Amino acid sequence: MYDASWRARFAEEARAERPDLALLCLLIGTEADPALDEAGLDAAQIELDRLAGMLPFGLRTPEAWATALADLLGAREGFHGAPADYQRLESSLLHAVLRRRRGLPILLSVLWTEVARRAGAPVYGVALPGHFVVGFGDHDGQVLADPFAGGRVLTGPDAELLVAGATGTPLTPSMLTPAPPLAVVLRILNNIRAWAAPRPERSDVALWAIDLSLLLPAHPARLRYERAHLLVQRGEFLTGADEMDAYADVVSEVEPTTAEAIRGRARAARAMLN
Repeated sequence: MYDASWRARFAEEARAERPDLALLCLLIGTEADPALDEAGLDAAQIELDRLAGMLPFGLRTPEAWATALADLLGAREGFHGAPADYQRLESSLLHAVLRRRRGLPILLSVLWTEVARRAGAPVYGVALPGHFVVGFGDHDGQVLADPFAGGRVLTGPDAELLVAGATGTPLTPSMLTPAPPLAVVLRILNNIRAWAAPRPERSDVALWAIDLSLLLPAHPARLRYERAHLLVQRGEFLTGADEMDAYADVVSEVEPTTAEAIRGRARAARAMLN
């Protein structure tokens, strides 16, 4: 069962003028790990501070920052990813990634950016389609690094291959812009939902991932229908049907046919109780 106080804190931080990406990621962890408490959150933040303090002083160029992060986090501390990490929920939880030294590209990139940011680096996440990486410096002198590969610096052709492999389309300049913190959080929650989708026994995970997504100031409206559908799948027929009707009301003016189909599903859900 979720702790409402953690969700309230997540919602408050998501609406802050400058959302704390590390804190938001750690608060996601409180949903998955009941043992994660305030002391655990503090310990994770302290670990990020400790790692930042291990970076050398006097780094000036994007290349120097990328090399130093790869040496510290990739080589010395052993943070990296492997294909098997996509099968583990822990790979999407920052506190677990800090402990295991393993994670998905986006969580490792959060780790890289949060450590580098604390040390004063010009760093940001870059949401390449299908593979999240880290950027250093401005567009003219941008250096990309892949934390999943231990911080390997990416050449232009490397980045083009990553995008082409994921989408079959060319790399465009818009793909290389800094990813806003809340967009990163939503992408992490989407990954968690994707992990839970083929595991019906973990529909609880899919539900809390949707609930947190709905607390973000901007989120896809269709998530409300997905939540309702998931509730019906979990046997909460009346609640799910009510939420389907509410969503149908929202979309009825622009998509009347879709709205009527959703109302039909709501009626079918209520009929499950007869």
